[in-house]
Amino acid sequence: MRQKVIWTDAADDRLRELRFAGLTWDQVAKELELGRNTVLERGRRIRARRPVVRAEHVVSAGDRPALPPGHPIMWSLLTDGTVLAGQPYPYPVFL
Repeated sequence: MRQKVIWTDAADDRLRELRFAGLTWDQVAKELELGRNTVLERGRRIRARRPVVRAEHVVSAGDRPALPPGHPIMWSLLTDGTVLAGQPYPYPVFL
């Protein structure tokens, strides 16, 4: 039979500290020598979440020039899952 875990303020603080350091629930559970589900449920109850990582610079569509027709990235986006998948761009078509 499983033993009941008594959560103290120190244990809660340690859980938050590990989680804020970026550890996964598996790593936190191993560090605290408890089961993953036990740690995960306690973390959910005390709202111990990882800090949100924000991108410093997100490139938007307006920050870069458009790719030319027939560019491999654009062509594969159009043809993946069709009969043209893996075929080269038919350039020049209208000569």
